Amino acid sequence: MLQIKIFSDYVCPYCFLGEVALHKALEGFEDNVQVEWMPFELRPEPTPTLKPEEDYLQTTWENSVYPMGRQMNVDIVLPAVSPQPYTHLAFEGYQYAKEKGLGEQYTHRMFTAFFQEEQDIGDMEVLTNLAKEIGLDEAEFRQALETRKYKEVHQRELRRAYDEASVTAVPTFIIGNRMVRGLPRQEDLRKLIEQQL
Repeated sequence: MLQIKIFSDYVCPYCFLGEVALHKALEGFEDNVQVEWMPFELRPEPTPTLKPEEDYLQTTWENSVYPMGRQMNVDIVLPAVSPQPYTHLAFEGYQYAKEKGLGEQYTHRMFTAFFQEEQDIGDMEVLTNLAKEIGLDEAEFRQALETRKYKEVHQRELRRAYDEASVTAVPTFIIGNRMVRGLPRQEDLRKLIEQQL
């Protein structure tokens, strides 16, 4: 069974595009591959997060994200949520979802909620509704976030990303024994998966 780990942040558009590319690259290999999404906060508290109305994001999206989205045929928008949300709560929710066997579905829902529906994924109410949508227990999920039940697990995963895996940017794919930083093309991903299998 080939292990694939993807370090990502829910507010990183390249991570969402990477999820789409990986999904397509895996067609036909699903039974031989185990995918695990790993948390990486680009801007952990108290680092200020970015504002979509400012030049940096406007320019990056205009010159890079939107053209890539069109090329990959992915609907993606620069969310108007300002400033961008912190993602620690969403990631704590991910640990709960992963425990229930819905980690991949949860990750996908976070990306689509933020980059297609412009929902504030830093908001507990929003997160709880999204969790319910994918079949998680609403009350249990909310309680896990309110009590910060998965805070330690999340912090431990972050330390693993920084220390053990030496991740410095997202997305970072670890496919078997190969590390790929940044957003690879779908065909390159597929080739690498074939080689590793």
